[in-house]
Amino acid sequence: MAVTKKAEPAEKKKKKGGFRETVLLLVLGVGIALLLQAFVVGSFYIPSESMENTLQINDRVFVNKLAGKPERGDIVVFKGWDGQDTIKRVIGVGGDKVVCCDSKRRVTVNGVALEEKSYLFPDDEPSGDDFKYTVPAGKLFLMGDHRSMSQDSRDHVKQEGAAGWISEEDVVGKAFLRYWPLGRGEIFQKPESFDKVK
Repeated sequence: MAVTKKAEPAEKKKKKGGFRETVLLLVLGVGIALLLQAFVVGSFYIPSESMENTLQINDRVFVNKLAGKPERGDIVVFKGWDGQDTIKRVIGVGGDKVVCCDSKRRVTVNGVALEEKSYLFPDDEPSGDDFKYTVPAGKLFLMGDHRSMSQDSRDHVKQEGAAGWISEEDVVGKAFLRYWPLGRGEIFQKPESFDKVK
């Protein structure tokens, strides 16, 4: 006598199908998130005080990896001088003449004085050292907002010459949003002072 298999109840089949769909959607969601993280939007953790008060230690920001060419005033994440991801503000781009300081102790770009009070650390000078550079084509002059606590283009170009410049190609993306801590969430805008620079 042949043994016949009992058909599974429809309810049980539905449960199995629902579980498979959930797992599939979860895997798909994780895959999309990883692709976005790799190619579109990244998250960056602030490890030092070099960008205070704009960014403080332990802040977290989203970085747009498809934002295009860095512009003056942008906050960018880039492969830094030590090979690590680093965050600073773009002060000058290729061809710019970046000088410190004018008679009022301001940084100038192409002869235009930058009004930096909106982002510079309170009571910090635009720079403790005088400098005068013409930014090579395809390179960037970067500074932290907490100038006295920031090792940036001022130090590296002075010490390393041509090797101290950061290439536009080393930029990972532009920081556009602080999402953590929640109470300090902010969308970053380019300071108006840079609009006057030609």
